[in-house]
Amino acid sequence: MSDVTDREAQRVAFLTEAGLADAARAPLPGDASTRRYERLTPVNGPGLMLMDQVAAAESPPADPSWSPERRKAEGWNAVARLSAGRIEAFAAVASHLRSVGLSAPAIVALDAPAGLAVLEDFGDDLFARVIEQGQDETPLYLAAIDALAELHAAPTPPMLTGAAGKWPLQVYDQTALQGGADLFVEWLPKLKPELRFDEAAVADWHAAWAPIVAQGEAGASVVAHRDYHAENLIWLPERSGPARVGMIDFQDAVRAHPSWDLHSLLQDARRDVSPALEAEALDRYFEVARVEDRAAFLRSYAGLAALNEARILGIFARLIVRDGKPRYAAFMPRMWAHLNANLTKPGLEGVARWFDKYVPAEVRA
Repeated sequence: MSDVTDREAQRVAFLTEAGLADAARAPLPGDASTRRYERLTPVNGPGLMLMDQVAAAESPPADPSWSPERRKAEGWNAVARLSAGRIEAFAAVASHLRSVGLSAPAIVALDAPAGLAVLEDFGDDLFARVIEQGQDETPLYLAAIDALAELHAAPTPPMLTGAAGKWPLQVYDQTALQGGADLFVEWLPKLKPELRFDEAAVADWHAAWAPIVAQGEAGASVVAHRDYHAENLIWLPERSGPARVGMIDFQDAVRAHPSWDLHSLLQDARRDVSPALEAEALDRYFEVARVEDRAAFLRSYAGLAALNEARILGIFARLIVRDGKPRYAAFMPRMWAHLNANLTKPGLEGVARWFDKYVPAEVRA
């Protein structure tokens, strides 16, 4: 039998064991990951989701004891402290989110070694879709801010526990932050041949980001979803308060600076968020999270947003060049606009000088 046939046999056996052998199955469109989903419609009862993630399809996640050198030797997931799609991670983060009153899918059935889970189905009302259909975006974004503030106010345990056991909540540290930024200097020249970053340019790059990376690691104090944006949030208006924000794709959660999920939400790669809404959302966060030093917070917000935007530009370049996914080029101008705006903010003078020296203005658009 082929690998595809073998995997389908595993799925069928798993669903049979879960009492879902007769459920209708409809695959959902894929994304940039190795994970796939199917919508399940049982003969009786509510709709469900099948999560299918073969653990062996990716390089291993970082062990908390590994040195930076060991992480680099093990591969990208270890460098960036990604979960490598492990369902154990998803289950542990989901349990934590639910324990603090937030909405993560309940896990109905689980086979972690096989990389299979049946989840509660939150439906199709992604923030991005309901806004496209005419719903006022401001209440949605303010609800997302309230959910973040609730998460940030909760304890940040070093170990999370879910239906598949324990999973470490690791720090989004210097190795992971700088490694993410470095995707830019590695992959942009492969997309834009006019760019040339020699050893001196790369050394300057690291020096320019060093203070921002240090701020990010030193300020890592909250559970960060890490991919918190309008395509990963589902509107659940029948629930109340922060629980109206359904969260998905949080398996790569880390302990990070509280601004991380904020700029992921408000400086989105896939849709425009107006400066007025961004300002209103930040004011809401400052109020409900009781941020005392707003200037210092905004300095870190701009610095880490810029780093994240450089990281995402590198990822999009890699998806286009290596993986043959040209559709990601459509998102790059928005990321350049965010990055260019952040380079004018206090604390980013060194990074701005680097871009002025090494990246022509016509490329940064």
